[in-house]
Amino acid sequence: MDNIERGDSSLTYGGTGDEQPQGDDQRAAINALIEQCRNTAGPEPKLMISNKHPVMLLNEMRRDAAYQLTAEKGDNLLRIFEMTLSVADKKFIGSGLSKKAAKQDAAEKALKEMFNILYVPDEDAVVKKAKKRTAQEVGGLEEEDGKEEESAATAEGGQEAGEEAAESHTDADGDDEMLGKKRAFPTHGANGHMLKAKKRKMHGPPTPKNALMQLNELKPGLTFQFVSQTGPVHAPVFTMSVEVNGQVFDGAGTTKKKAKLLAAEKALGSFVQFPNASEAHQAMGRQITNADFTSDSADVDVNLFNNFEGEKGKVIETMETAPAAVQNGSSHPPGRKAAVPSQPTGKNPVMILNELRPGLKYDFVSETGESHSKCFVMSVTVDSETFQGSGRNKKLAKARAAQAALTKIFNLEFSHAPGTQPVPREGALQVPQILADVVSKLVLDKFSELTDGFTSQYARRKVLAGFVMTQGPETDNAQVICVTTGTKCINGEYMSSQGQAVNDCHAEIMARRSLLRFLYSQLEMHLGSESEGSIFIKKENGGYCLKANIQFHLYISTAPCGDSRIFSPHEKEAELADRHPNRKARGQLRTKIESGEGTIPVKTSGAIQTWDGVLQGERLLTMSCSDKIARWNVLGIQGSLLSHFVEPIYIDSIVLGSLYHGDHLSRAVYARINNIENIYMPFMLNRPFLSGISNPESRQPGKAPNFSVNWCHGDEGLEVINATTGKTEQGPMSRVCKQSLFQHFDKLFGQVSSVTSQTITTRPKLYSEAKAGVMDYQLAKQQLFKAFQKSGLGSWVTKPIELDQFELISS
Repeated sequence: MDNIERGDSSLTYGGTGDEQPQGDDQRAAINALIEQCRNTAGPEPKLMISNKHPVMLLNEMRRDAAYQLTAEKGDNLLRIFEMTLSVADKKFIGSGLSKKAAKQDAAEKALKEMFNILYVPDEDAVVKKAKKRTAQEVGGLEEEDGKEEESAATAEGGQEAGEEAAESHTDADGDDEMLGKKRAFPTHGANGHMLKAKKRKMHGPPTPKNALMQLNELKPGLTFQFVSQTGPVHAPVFTMSVEVNGQVFDGAGTTKKKAKLLAAEKALGSFVQFPNASEAHQAMGRQITNADFTSDSADVDVNLFNNFEGEKGKVIETMETAPAAVQNGSSHPPGRKAAVPSQPTGKNPVMILNELRPGLKYDFVSETGESHSKCFVMSVTVDSETFQGSGRNKKLAKARAAQAALTKIFNLEFSHAPGTQPVPREGALQVPQILADVVSKLVLDKFSELTDGFTSQYARRKVLAGFVMTQGPETDNAQVICVTTGTKCINGEYMSSQGQAVNDCHAEIMARRSLLRFLYSQLEMHLGSESEGSIFIKKENGGYCLKANIQFHLYISTAPCGDSRIFSPHEKEAELADRHPNRKARGQLRTKIESGEGTIPVKTSGAIQTWDGVLQGERLLTMSCSDKIARWNVLGIQGSLLSHFVEPIYIDSIVLGSLYHGDHLSRAVYARINNIENIYMPFMLNRPFLSGISNPESRQPGKAPNFSVNWCHGDEGLEVINATTGKTEQGPMSRVCKQSLFQHFDKLFGQVSSVTSQTITTRPKLYSEAKAGVMDYQLAKQQLFKAFQKSGLGSWVTKPIELDQFELISS
């Protein structure tokens, strides 16, 4: 027990043991101590002990105490605050890792100098605070003030005894006084003692070391050299090199860091050799799962460098190799930034970005789309750069904005589900995913404009399609050529013998027919003095071809009907590549249902459709959109009539707004006819770029409208076609029917340079004669039909021949 003497009175306070006052008695002792200190007169009192918080105690003793922040030193990793305490015309300076700790330090100094009171915290309270702080803090700091005595482990228990420390404090006169009381260390440096950082305990298994770290441990002091930078500005490829044991190893990657990792991996693989897997695991910093080196399973470790390589040879960035602040363009210090995860899967992009850049704000940009298919756009600004994301709700839009930021700033590549990756095209000019999203947005924006913001009655649709034209590698000059909707075919009894009815009103087919109108208009420029503005240039040997870098991109809001849509998007089968393209349910030619939706496989017998049979009640069969797109990839989208004047024109990319599966789509539009033979230039098997979009459209249940709309560049507005009759709602023929396109052909025939001028000298009278006049086109078409039959995929079903045996109607 500590005795505090003052004059003739004596009171007991603090200390340990049975005599320590409890409850009200203890409070009375404190109050008596305070009164004694206030009214002291006479000799200097002895050192007194208090376990009350010094700031509280000083406030009770001196009402004029005032604190002011006077300095702030250090960096974000270790910041020291200084507080100045003014009391009774005296100033005391305290320091600590927080303002609270600095205030406490200043109050302790004031109590000690003015009232000779030494603050000793209550042991139980300190233990509780320490436990609470340990559970909450990210990294704590402990004061190292005292000597540590290590006691030996007891023989019976076999456990280590704790460390005991005796603390000594220095009074105002410089004398050391041992208090002999064990207590927890405070968290601040009140008396200028050395501070040390407390390491955070990481949960889970240790993070494996990457190739760069391993190489640096085995060969310290290596220097990596920057070799070159190739590729376009938006997708650069860096090459780094390192010399190890007199040999130079190169690595290439989308960032310098990835290039260094690949170079380090090659260097390690050249000289790191281990007699068995156990030593290899030890050298790589892994746990040894099988320490028995005599086991067969431990002899060879074929996956020694699996931690260095991801899928397709991509380097995986672990938490220990997260890009530094300088590399990711951030002004945040490395110590305050969370580690960049190696695999973004399993966590929402918003959560990942919030860990890396806390406190970000997402802004609502816009809301567009039809009532059943809304599209929200959200934006977020990271490191002075704004990223946008769109989705069917704001939550999804936020996630896609965060994903865009993570991909651009931190080089995080979010893995696609199997089958959803784009299928590349050789020689593509544009960046694939950017191109797909641009094409989708342009078509949707144009349709919104034509339907007054989707408020028109003709904005209702199941499928939307359109063609976009680009010139060169930039998408800034992309131009919408046509926009169409529709999902039905003509009723058999409305067939037109004059070519005035549109037989197939599916959006993809209507888009291609509208594109033909655009191509005719471009050729008609060569009739006058506007030829320089045309997309066609005249060839020396007759006919026309597209100018360089002119490309056409087809957008469809969902997978085209037929083979490309025959899969289950939510079953495991859809996650695997189609290993059996020729099985019964895969690759088959299919026909559309008259006046309905969906397709059925063609009959193996290859039945011929007749005019009178259809009028009698047989269903009018039309080949599916998947089959027709496959046909365009061999014969071109220009058709037989335009083949008189231009060489084949092929689609450069197909973008789907929903139900995209790369394996199934590629099989449907070109892969199933890879065995095609005897096709000669200028015809070929085209393999366009295939992709989905970042914001897939939602499924639209319900009945499809019974109309189709079309618009082409240069038109004032939409044309509405009754899908049952194949004619406009007012009754006249459509501008995209066979008769209308035949009139465009007749206007050009004999007036512009022709590919077939040497074989056809007389003007064709019938539509069928004009089609048959291009022999190369007809031969390539027959080889296409044979390729389907040879693969056992069925026979192409043609319509009654009477549909093409009509003459030109004079306008």
